[in-house]
Amino acid sequence: MIALLKARFSMLELALLEELERVGTLRHVQAGEELIKTGQYIRSTALVLSGSIKVFRESEDGGEFLVYYLKPGNACAISMICAMKSDTSEVSAIAIDDSEVLMVPLELMDAWMMRYKSWNRFVLGNYRERFEELLQVIDQIAFHSLDERLEFHLKRLAGNGGSRDIQASHQDIANDLNSSREVISRLLKKMEQKGLVSLQRNQIRWNGNINGHD
Repeated sequence: MIALLKARFSMLELALLEELERVGTLRHVQAGEELIKTGQYIRSTALVLSGSIKVFRESEDGGEFLVYYLKPGNACAISMICAMKSDTSEVSAIAIDDSEVLMVPLELMDAWMMRYKSWNRFVLGNYRERFEELLQVIDQIAFHSLDERLEFHLKRLAGNGGSRDIQASHQDIANDLNSSREVISRLLKKMEQKGLVSLQRNQIRWNGNINGHD
C-alpha cells in the first residue's frame, strides 16, 4: 500500500507515509455506502485513496445540502475539526463511487502536527481547500439563479470525476441542489437543447468546458 500512499499523498514525508500504512485501516466502500452519519462521534478521519465521497448536511425533513466532494488525495476537514472538539458530526458522508479510504485514528493528529511539518501543511491545506469550496457553494446560492447553479454543479461533478460522463440521476442532483426532480429535469432538458449536456438514463454527459467553474 505504500506505493499507493506515495502516489496519492506525495506531499507527505516517507516516515509519515510508513506510519500511515502501519496505523491506518484500509476500508473498501461501495457506491452508496455511508461513511459518516450526522450525530455520531468521529474517531478517525478518512484519507481518500480512490473513488469519490460526497459530504452533505441533512435537514430535519430529510433534505440534503451538498457541502463538498472528496477525491483521491483529500481528507475530510470537517471530521478533523469535530474530533479536535470532541463533538458529534454535523454532516453525513457517502461514497459516490466504489472507493478506497484509509481510516486514521484522530488521536494521532496532535502528535503528527508537532512531529511532521508535511502533515501540518497537509491538514492546513485541506482546511483551506474545503473552506474555499464551501465559499463557492455559498456564492452560488446567494448570487446565482438555479440554472446557473446547476451548470456550476455539473462542471464540478465532471471535473471531480475526471470524466465527462456523470453517473447521477436527476433526483441525486435535485438533492444536491435542494430542489425538486421535476425542476432539475426541466432545466437539464433546456441545457440539452443548447448542446451543453447529453441525457441518458441515470447518466449525464457534460459537453461544456470542464476547466474552471466560471
